[in-house]
This record gives sequence, structure tokens and C-alpha cells, in this order.
Amino acid sequence: MALWAAKLIMFLSLFRGTPGSAALDNCVFLGVEEKNSLYEDGDVICVKGTMTFAIKEINQRSDLLPHLKLGYHIRDSCDDIPVALRSCPLFFKNLLLVKQPFQFRSVSYFASCSCLSDQREFPTFMRTMPSDAFQIRALARLVSYFGWTWVGVIGVESDYARFAIQLFLQESVQYGVCAAYTHFYPVTLSQQALDKLLNMASSKVIINFSGESEMQGILKEIGRWNITGLQWIASEAWATATLLWEKFGDLLTGTLGFAIRRADVIPGLEEHLTSLRPSDIHKSGFLAEFWEETFNCRLNGSVNSHSHGVGNYLDRLPCKGTESLDDVYSPYSDVTQLRVSYNVYKAVYLVAHALQDMSDCKGGKGPFSNGTCADPKHFKPWQNSLFSPTSDSLECTRCSEDTWPNRARDLCIPKTIEYLSYHELMGIMLCVVSVLGACISLSILAIFFTYKDTPLVRANNMELSFLLLVFLAVCFLVGLLFIGEPSDWLCRIRYPAFGISFALCISCLLAKTAVVLMAFRSTLPGSNVMKWFGPNQQRASILLGTAVQVIICLIWLLTSPPHANNNTDYHSATIIMECVTGSEVCFWCVLGYIGILACMCFLMAFLARKLPDNFNEAKFITFSMLIFFAVWITFIPVYVSTAGKYTVAVHIFAILASAFGLLFCIFAPKCYIIILKPEKNSKKHIMQR
Repeated sequence: MALWAAKLIMFLSLFRGTPGSAALDNCVFLGVEEKNSLYEDGDVICVKGTMTFAIKEINQRSDLLPHLKLGYHIRDSCDDIPVALRSCPLFFKNLLLVKQPFQFRSVSYFASCSCLSDQREFPTFMRTMPSDAFQIRALARLVSYFGWTWVGVIGVESDYARFAIQLFLQESVQYGVCAAYTHFYPVTLSQQALDKLLNMASSKVIINFSGESEMQGILKEIGRWNITGLQWIASEAWATATLLWEKFGDLLTGTLGFAIRRADVIPGLEEHLTSLRPSDIHKSGFLAEFWEETFNCRLNGSVNSHSHGVGNYLDRLPCKGTESLDDVYSPYSDVTQLRVSYNVYKAVYLVAHALQDMSDCKGGKGPFSNGTCADPKHFKPWQNSLFSPTSDSLECTRCSEDTWPNRARDLCIPKTIEYLSYHELMGIMLCVVSVLGACISLSILAIFFTYKDTPLVRANNMELSFLLLVFLAVCFLVGLLFIGEPSDWLCRIRYPAFGISFALCISCLLAKTAVVLMAFRSTLPGSNVMKWFGPNQQRASILLGTAVQVIICLIWLLTSPPHANNNTDYHSATIIMECVTGSEVCFWCVLGYIGILACMCFLMAFLARKLPDNFNEAKFITFSMLIFFAVWITFIPVYVSTAGKYTVAVHIFAILASAFGLLFCIFAPKCYIIILKPEKNSKKHIMQR
């Protein structure tokens, strides 16, 4: 598609009066791209019909431009770019814009050249046709998908093809696709140009960026040379050209390409297109020529009657006046492929909504200096709200990482920031439970300290019990480090504190279990095992068990430490502030080491299960370890499958659940006896078995 070439130039104008009024006030230009022969391809007439239908539809609506009426002017470019350009000043003569051609607001429904996306060079240009940049990316991936790494790339000598081929060569490199050759051929294909093109075709896969008429000339010559087996990749300009497939279907077998987006239906359009009668078209050169060619007749008094001359035209019978488009097939009335026509329909509505926005503008809140608004009946060309590069544009500007588009997609607004906060219900509940767990642990510590001289407390290794309660209180408080806005220092404290606190707890339990086993072995005759596992050795075992975890955490912090991160990948409208583990290996090593300690503790408690009950703390440790395993085994899949603040909440829940499991399984039975059954807290009762 050439930059401004047009088979028809459609000129949508705003009138103060009714449609058809001669007084031209303000206008918006819509460029219609070059098409081939008018009566070979009814699409051009369909485009015109779609535009007039859209204008008629808008003028009949009460909710859109109720106080304004739209009209239009159409000029014929005669399938020639210079003629199209010469027609443009006819529209501008009343606007004093001939010396400033790019101040008028233009809307194209067929210009796909990526060059037009440059808002600095074309600040007043808009389109309802996607830029070639999107098509090119898709074509490069398509060629790569089929493993075609050696392709020919050709195109008509135009900005459309030049920019498209340039983009394709840049994009294809990323997919390992090489261009066997690139070639531009003239719009008017001479025999010499065709021979040159076909002689250099060294690849079986050829991508062609051209219009339908150029492709038709190439296929004719290919058929004459009897060349077969070519794999064509079609640009959108000819991918759905019905005429090509009808004439050269055998040469185009297997052709791939991307088409312009199709609308399923435009309500009322088919009825509008087929309602044409001879009486409606006598003064329209396009429609008259189309009518005569479609029904092979001659319209008396039409504008074409003076321009056809002699020959076959004069041999035709006069049109009867009873002809109907309902009785024949024509691309003009075929609404099953609403592609270009749909773009025209959207373009007209784009203009209408822009004018409606002008009408709705409130003084003092307008987009111009001092908040002024434009008068929709007397607006200046530079005031038209079309163009705006952020409103209804197909070349969207990407929002920054911390913003996302609003519902109208014309403004970037801040994303919602998400993290587990102290101010939300879930954060408050977890905080309360964490503090409550720490308070219960310290309360039990106070009870044990108060009754430290009683047989029950002394028999269950008083010092290790005190240490375990302190470590459990720390575990509960570690949960608070997971609540609040993440920062680098908080993330680097959070995970090591979690790993070390639980290593201390499990190491302490491991020591308590070992003491139980040693104590009963020492009662055997001649056994002196307890002297090898006295208080000093118990403290050393706790420190040793924790030291391994400390080393893992130090390696983690020195190599790839946890850090705060703004995650924008999970949800487009939300920034998830999270702590990233840095090294996944170290994170799972911390969890794995806690699991190893827990397994050792469980195994030793299991071995001590048959010892006398009143002395035996092992069965409670066994139950606590079973709860511990259940919590953390459940934690892993849930942790991996959640995101954002819910991942953090799952982690805190696992910490609290496992800590409460240890606390209640080990210390609740003892507290029950100390407080509610003091008669059982005696040496006699303990020594019964």
C-alpha cells in the first residue's frame, strides 16, 4: 500500500445543515488505498458503500452527535498516485492548508507501512489498520516454525514494501532465518522486470510484499514459464484477494499468510449495499461503471455515457431499471469478508467519537490552553482530537513497569502494590497468632521456672526444656519478619532467622531425646554412658547441630543473598513486592537440613517409645515430629503453586503450625499435671514404673 495512494479519496466533512449541503465547514480526510480495476474488484465500491452506511447510521443515532450531521465528498484517483495527490488540494482550498499539508487530521484504513508510526514525522496521522510491525513478527515466527531458513524476499517498489522487508530482515535474524535474496520490482511490471525477478528466484520459499495487481502480473508470468513447487508467503495486501485464488489457484496451493482482521457482521450493511437502484447511481461515476459492468448493460444519461466512446460499450443493451443486486453475486455486496470495509466502518466512527468528545468538553477542563475547548462546528485543524497518540491508536506506547493502562487504554495509571501488610486482616491475624504463640511459650517457661524444683520438671531435663521454650518463642516471633513491606535487609534477615531458629529447636529436641535414651541405658549394670552425655555435651550438641545451619546461611548470604523484588509478571495490574530467595539451592538446603534434623529426632524418639511412660518424653516428641512433617510436606506444593502475599502467608502458617505442634505436644501434658494434677507431680508417682 503506497503512503497516500488512493483509488478513491473519501472526504468526510462536517456540515451545519443536512447531509448534501454545499457549505463546507470543517473536515477530516480519510485516505483510501490504491486498488486495482474498479469493476474487477467490487471491494472499492463496498468501501464507499460501507462509509456512506456508517455516516447514515451515525446521522440516525440520537446518542451520537445528536446536534450535528455528517456528510462526505468522494474523488476518483483513477488508480493513479499522482491523480490521487492532485485531488487532495481540492479538499483543502477552503481551509488555507495547501502550504501545510500535514496539519490536517488524516485517518487511513489500509495504510500499514510501519513508517507511519513515527509520531514526530506524522503527528496528525491515525489508522484503523495495524502497523506492518505486527505482521512482520508473525511472518518471521511462521517461517521459523516450518524450518524454512533460506527464503526469498521480494516486494513492489514502495515505502510499504521497503519498510516491511527491512523489518523482516531484522526480525528474522532472531529466528535463524536467512534471506536468499531481496528484490524490489516496479509497480508497472514490464517484461524485462518480470524476467529479472524470475531469473533470480533461487529459493522455493518466497515472501512477497505487494498488492493484488502486482501479484497477478507475477503469477501470469510464472504460469507462462511453467514454474511449479513454489511456497508463497503472502502479505496481508493480497492474502485474501479472491480474484487471485480464482485465476491462479493451482499456483497458490499451500500459500500461507496473515489476513486483515475480519468482522463477523456489521448489522444492516448488507441491506444497505443491496438497496442500490439505477435511479440512485446516475450521478456517481464509480457506481455507474460498477453497475454497467455487473449487469453488462448501458445506463442512459449516466456520467459514464460521455466517456466510454465506441466499441463493446455501445453494443450493450440499455439497462432495464429492474436490475437488482439481490439476483447476482458481486464482491460489492459480499459481507462474508468484512476486512477492509470493517476498517472503514471503524474509521468513520473514530471521527464521529472525536467530534462527540469535542461536544462533551467542559469549559475550563479542555485539552487546550487555559483549559479551553474546541467548537465542534468551528474547530481548527490542529484542535481535532483524532490525530492523540494515546487514544484509539494501534501503535500503543508501552506503559512503564510500575503503571498499566486504564480501561479506555488512553492513560497509564499506577499499578496496585501488593504485599502482606500489618494493616490488612490476614496480616493482623497472623501477627496476633505469632505474638500469642511467643507469649504462651514464655508463660510456660515462667511456669517451669516457678516449679523448677518439682520432680516432673527436674525429671524432664530442666535446662533443655528452658532452652527449647526460648527457641520456640523465637520461632513464633520470626513469623513477624515475613509481614510488612519487603526490603533487602529484611529479606536477608528473614530466611536465615527462620532456618537457624528451627535448627535450634530441633537440635534441642534431638538432645532431649538422646538424654532419655542415655538415661535408661545408664541404669543398666556397669553402664557409665551418662558421663559422656552430660550438660556440657548436651549444650555442645545443640550448638553443633545449629552451626551447620549457620554455615549454610552464611554461604547463602555471601554468594546469592535474598533480596526485595517488584514482580510485575504474575498480574499485569499488580506489582507484587516480594522477597526473592536469590539462590533456590540454598533455600532448599536450609529446609532440607531442618528435615534431616527432624528425621533424626523422630528416629531416636521412635526407638525410645517402649521406655517406662512416666519417665518417657519420647512419645510426645514422636507426635510433635509427625505434626511437623505433615505441616512442611503440605507446605512445599502449596508454596510453589501460590504467588504474592499468599505465598508469604503460607510460609508464616507453616512456621506457626509446626511451632504450635512442638509446643503443645511436648509441654501441654506437663503443664496439665503441674497446674491441674499437682498430686501426680511427685517422685513416688514418677518412680511407679
